[in-house]
Amino acid sequence: MHTYILGISCFYHDSAAALIRDGEIIKAVQEERFSRKKHDAGFPLNSIRYCLKSQNIDFRDIESIVYYEKPLLTFERLLETYLGAAPRGGRSFIAAMQVWLKEKLFLKSELKKEFISIQKELAPGIEPQLPKLLFAEHHQSHAAAAFYPSPFEEAIVLCMDGVGEWATTSTWIGNKNEIKPLWEISFPHSLGLLYSAFTYYCGFKVNSGEYKLMGLAPYGTPKYVQKIKDNLIDIKDDGTFKLDISYFKYHRGFRMTSSKFDRLFSKSPRGRESELTQFHMDLAASIQVVTEEIVIRLARSLKKETGLKNLCLAGGVALNCVANGKLLKEKIFENIWIQPASGDAGSALGAALLAWYENLKKPRQINPNDSMKGTYLGCEFSNTEIVNYLNTINAPFVTLEDEELFEKIAHILHEGKVVGWFNGPMEFGPRALGARSIIGDPRNQKMQSVMNLKIKYRESFRPFAPSVLEEEVNNQFEMDTKSPYMLLVAPIKKELRKEVTPEQAALFGIDKLNIPRSNLPAITHVDYSARVQTVSRKTNPRYYQLINTFKKKTGCPTIINTSFNVRGEPIVCTPQDAYRCFMRTEMDVLVLQNQILFKNEQSKLEKDETWQEIFELD
Repeated sequence: MHTYILGISCFYHDSAAALIRDGEIIKAVQEERFSRKKHDAGFPLNSIRYCLKSQNIDFRDIESIVYYEKPLLTFERLLETYLGAAPRGGRSFIAAMQVWLKEKLFLKSELKKEFISIQKELAPGIEPQLPKLLFAEHHQSHAAAAFYPSPFEEAIVLCMDGVGEWATTSTWIGNKNEIKPLWEISFPHSLGLLYSAFTYYCGFKVNSGEYKLMGLAPYGTPKYVQKIKDNLIDIKDDGTFKLDISYFKYHRGFRMTSSKFDRLFSKSPRGRESELTQFHMDLAASIQVVTEEIVIRLARSLKKETGLKNLCLAGGVALNCVANGKLLKEKIFENIWIQPASGDAGSALGAALLAWYENLKKPRQINPNDSMKGTYLGCEFSNTEIVNYLNTINAPFVTLEDEELFEKIAHILHEGKVVGWFNGPMEFGPRALGARSIIGDPRNQKMQSVMNLKIKYRESFRPFAPSVLEEEVNNQFEMDTKSPYMLLVAPIKKELRKEVTPEQAALFGIDKLNIPRSNLPAITHVDYSARVQTVSRKTNPRYYQLINTFKKKTGCPTIINTSFNVRGEPIVCTPQDAYRCFMRTEMDVLVLQNQILFKNEQSKLEKDETWQEIFELD
């Protein structure tokens, strides 16, 4: 008899569900992939339904359902914060209370209604029986998601995000099947919210545009670092910090920054689609430097405090792969492991694991690689299902066996074409890792602008990541560790770099973009860095074989990998999603498992004039 536990996160952003069986991670999926609404915060109905149906079970088979945070503690924070800011923030307080009094304050009963509805659907005619409903704390869920799947028996755990119930930064010690808290920094003092304030001020969407700010930073000069330290944040030697909250409004209003923040930098916040200037690039570079300094100081303090050799990271700040790369380079800890779904989606998994280890006191089985299964934990489709779909829509395609398919795609990439790659179970987390990816040749100088402007419909400055064979990583990049989840940035190998002329070096901002800086120009950022994914033969054998075939043909063990979506849309989930994205972009080829489709052979779909309008301009 198996013991199943279901974890869920929802009602803030990035709703998700995760299912474990006897402690083993079985499935984990984000609601946005089903609803096609980016960062969907709603109840994860489709995610829960998928998790249960994938194992042919219903709620009668579930030992417990675990929600990823404690709503009443969050409500307490809101009340205390608004009362402390009164009379300012009145409109924001009324809006928040309407939501809480209608839904969130009675979350337990609302969740039970949703679960009963699902149970009636899965087991019609049978009286609904619901398992125990448990609530974990927000940062506790983050810490569990970071430590329990890690390859370490013992580790320090550092969680950094916007805010949970109260905590914004928390530290833990994980040992075997336990995690115990050390200390925390509480709201409103938050590194995540500080970074989000600059995200907002530079014209990007909070909770989704932070990675754009990080990508913009290398185009700027960190000239505002001291101004940030002198006015916005007091950083102690040990990495702990305190914000001057008078510069912000996230605690009492609908904006992230106050007019005092605007006066400090002598400008109003940038409009969403207005011009990005050198000023915004310099701001991005500056807040990135401040973030890296805090992360590194905290890590040094934790090493000194505990003496432990392993570090685990989670929370939204852990998705800052540039800071992660700097932390790795400092060699403060012998080993670092980062939860690939570090945001709130991953907390659904952490909540489920907490119930297994903390409530049921089960022993922990440690995988020397990790227990995330490459984070390929979502939907998958057989060749038969894909062929049936393609026949239904009368789409021309060819089915090839693996070896012939890899040879064909390697040749197509070598020709400079762009390929949609749909392969195996979908990834859990924000990164495409070779299951739902768009791929290309990194040696092609034009590939970055082509993929940004004609495929992704996004800003030209946005960098692309390399997928490199695991055993070849130190031949291409200045790193000697695995990076399976694309969460570490490393410099390109010096011998692969190209010298920049004095005239080119003097260029500013986006003008730097079109200067080839290495033999792999399409994945080499302006500071000679790249966000690296190492590909293992064990976790994704087909993707590995494709890259290996490309290497045999070209001598290059690396390809471009970006997420299979367009701007404002979640990563594709189904063959239907993939085909739609393929037909509405200038992608050349689509691969659905063993089926290959060529754009020039497809019927010309009637142009949908509203297509661009469905993409949220974020």
